[in-house]
Amino acid sequence: MANVDSIAVAPAEPDPTSPTGQESRPAKARVGLSRVRALVAVAPAVLTDGAVIAFALYTVLYHLALLGDLRPSVTFRIWLLACVVLAVVAVLRARRRAGTPADSTPTDSAPAGQEAPVGARPAADRRLLIGVLVAAAVAAVSAGAAGTRLNLSWWIPAVAGLVAAVGGLLLVRQAWLRGPVSTPAAPAPTTAQSAYALVVSVLVGISSFFMSRNTPDDVYYVGKSVWIAERDLIPLNDFLFSDNVLPAMGSQPPIPSIEAFDGAFANVVGIHASSALWYVLLPIMAVVAALALWRLTHRWAPRRPLLAFTVAIAYLYLVAGGDAALGTFHLLRLHEGKGVFVSAVIPLMWLYLTEWFDTRSRRSLLLIVALSITAIGLTNTAAIILPLLVGAAGFAMMLVGRWKAAVVAAVAALAYPIGSLVVSRLVLGGMAATGADDEFFDAAHTYRRTLLFGVVGVISGLALWCGPLLARRRTPALLAAGGTLALSVMFVPGVLEVLSALSGISVVLWRVPWLLALPTLIGLLCTVRVPAPTPALRRAASGGIAVLLVASFALFATPMWSSKSWVEVRSRPTWKLLPHRQAIAFWIKDLDRPPGLLLAPQTIMRTTPIVTSEVRVVLPRDFYLVEYDLNSQFAKDRLLLADFADGTTSPAPAELAPALDRLDVGTICVYNGNRYARDTVPELGYQEFATRDSPGAMTCFRRAG
Repeated sequence: MANVDSIAVAPAEPDPTSPTGQESRPAKARVGLSRVRALVAVAPAVLTDGAVIAFALYTVLYHLALLGDLRPSVTFRIWLLACVVLAVVAVLRARRRAGTPADSTPTDSAPAGQEAPVGARPAADRRLLIGVLVAAAVAAVSAGAAGTRLNLSWWIPAVAGLVAAVGGLLLVRQAWLRGPVSTPAAPAPTTAQSAYALVVSVLVGISSFFMSRNTPDDVYYVGKSVWIAERDLIPLNDFLFSDNVLPAMGSQPPIPSIEAFDGAFANVVGIHASSALWYVLLPIMAVVAALALWRLTHRWAPRRPLLAFTVAIAYLYLVAGGDAALGTFHLLRLHEGKGVFVSAVIPLMWLYLTEWFDTRSRRSLLLIVALSITAIGLTNTAAIILPLLVGAAGFAMMLVGRWKAAVVAAVAALAYPIGSLVVSRLVLGGMAATGADDEFFDAAHTYRRTLLFGVVGVISGLALWCGPLLARRRTPALLAAGGTLALSVMFVPGVLEVLSALSGISVVLWRVPWLLALPTLIGLLCTVRVPAPTPALRRAASGGIAVLLVASFALFATPMWSSKSWVEVRSRPTWKLLPHRQAIAFWIKDLDRPPGLLLAPQTIMRTTPIVTSEVRVVLPRDFYLVEYDLNSQFAKDRLLLADFADGTTSPAPAELAPALDRLDVGTICVYNGNRYARDTVPELGYQEFATRDSPGAMTCFRRAG
């Protein structure tokens, strides 16, 4: 957990002039203020490290509960008790160590302060630096133009980027090996810096209440939380098409624990799981993600970390739009485990690795282990991205002789995620995904989907390939160079295809850009040391770069709150659903329905599992049918009836009746505008029993007899 020892402040000496020998009031006030300032200064570290350890503990308990068939509510109560015990132990330990000197640990850095001035570079280094900058510029510009009318070959940015990445790694390696250590580690954040980061993070958390983006995946992730909250069970089989009866989909066994955490929390507290997620957990996750970004930016920025952090936050808010842009995985999809993974776990993993390679302390290693457990508790994607991330960092450190530290970090970061997947497959089983993995994006499309194209794509490329030259020297620069090289290799045409063939997965390989904390590298662009005669002019130049970056995002990208990002901005906190669909789902839930499945328009059937698990629908989402063979009668019946309820097709009653019988459909609800369905349903043996006025005027029928 974060080093909370610095919060404790030694008591002031008694005032000898005081008749009672006690402290004067001004002295007590100074002590109190000093304690508050110390607490604010370490708050970002305490909050993020504490959140990592707490969720890692829950994930371990959840996995043990899967093997022991323990109810989620019981697991949650055990976790709460364990968290209280750990918090008490941490406080007592901090008090016991208050006033004692901190343990010394080996370090690569001199005392905190400004970066030491660097002497003239050797001529070979200067030539290599110029070559790297030219290659980075070519790669960034051509990558940004590859998605425009210029239609450049992707080989141009791929080769130029690889050259820039290799050259950058050689430069930072040479700087590491050249001579004695002269570059300090990042100084501890000041009270003012931490206060600014806390204020920004809280504002980010507040904004999460008012932006709504319902994604098709919510029917699975949020629907699972609702199912767990209402049943107090972990579904080891399918829960969307059946009540934990049909074989599990490819995402099973259920290694991620985030949905169980939300469901168990809602069950114990006694609120709806969707409300627990969107009103309680989402703003907390938003605050933690913003603080994680701040901590990495502060550690890696050689100067002006607050400015870099501000630009990074602006990037996330202003660059959204596309379904894979990093901005869409921050607030808009942070309630999904993969959103927290890319927004919080990735920057924290780079931070903890930086601390580990700088200090080799047990605390840093413990945090790496805890974060790896947290990662697999959020998404199975961690088992793909973490090996790439840790491998990139380890490779870079091995180049400077840190073999042992690299191997230890790799074992700490990968043992639990990979081990939990292996054990779960052996013990709990689970299907292998088939059709869901058929979609594939090559390197060019992967870049355009995540780093985008045009002006924003050029800026992303500059941040990617110039990042190692901008980061704080030694460990941050070397780790950034390792990550840049790994991602540049992935962007070479054919590499992702080979990975797909070797791993058997395709659909998630477009997420490989997640391995590098791009928002931090974007922020580092404004920390470049601009040649200027005075410090004031250098600061003004950095501010100008920051303004240009933010202006470019605002002019050439789609902001998070735009309708083009599929977002609705609400005037008050609401669920991340369209209000009329939410109202219809609750209305159907409260009807006196007969047994059997519900057939309704597909938008309503996707909404219903987020509202309740009591109403089972014909087709929660057509995408998931690939798990059960699209050519099977199971899938064909559902697609036929869903199109009928939507009004997109008009099948004959003789075709509809057998499908309704095979699926045991008890209730049919259609919009009043679907006249064919309203006229046909009574012919199929269903009676009208409920109507609803606009918005979303609807008529419901139930099976006769």
